[in-house]
Amino acid sequence: MKPITPAEEKEMMSALESGAIQIEKPSRKLLSDLKKASENTFRKDRRINVRLSSHDLLGIQRKALQKGLPYQALIAGLIHQYVEGDLQEKS
Repeated sequence: MKPITPAEEKEMMSALESGAIQIEKPSRKLLSDLKKASENTFRKDRRINVRLSSHDLLGIQRKALQKGLPYQALIAGLIHQYVEGDLQEKS
């Protein structure tokens, strides 16, 4: 899914403000399905042990501190992004 450009966003806002488009209230089923999906996505139900070099661990901890996250959450997030294909490998 490609990101929305500023021009597209401006066009959508204009259409919304002029009444050309209306926002629908989501159905209860859709909200229920989204809730289940988010619970399944973010549930941490497995534990692993990973050995890292001191250098890498310190680097992860620094990056996590800059982002205001616990370093374990940053690592889990990076793994999730990789699995979902949101992180690209350098060729």
